[in-house]
Amino acid sequence: MADVCQIHIMFIQHKIGSIDRYPVSHKTIDWLALHWYETNKRIQRKTTNAGKEVALKFLQENPSLTQGDILFEDEQTIIAVEVLPCECLVIAPRNMFEMASVCYEIGNKHLPLFFEKDELLVPFEMPLYKLLTAQGYNIKQAQRKLLQPLKTSVAPHGSSNGTLFSKIMKMTN
Repeated sequence: MADVCQIHIMFIQHKIGSIDRYPVSHKTIDWLALHWYETNKRIQRKTTNAGKEVALKFLQENPSLTQGDILFEDEQTIIAVEVLPCECLVIAPRNMFEMASVCYEIGNKHLPLFFEKDELLVPFEMPLYKLLTAQGYNIKQAQRKLLQPLKTSVAPHGSSNGTLFSKIMKMTN
């Protein structure tokens, strides 16, 4: 008689809370490693560090997962999100004018932009690195966790109320 291999997949449809504000007590934390670009995927199948298979199915909303989000809990274990570091550009604008200009350049390329302390973070791209370096911005390459995306809602290019760039430039004067 052949051995029957059973696979148990855990289905997760919502977040429970955040590890920062949750009583962990004696429970083991089993991390679910995600790349920054996977944190907004509504449906995906992954394996935790301890080898548990999980199927994420956020059907009602965008999950917007971030570091420490708790996805599962039982008597012994908590499954929480760990956002993996990635190669990125770290830009430290010297003033508000430079901040506006850099954000405009990055936004014009429709690239994801993250903010941490006083620095802008963008997943590494050599063409962007060359462009911003040539323009004299203070840029370095580093491994970072991309945790705080800048969310914008702006009018499309050519809006009758002026461009986003012109609005930002007015604010810096």
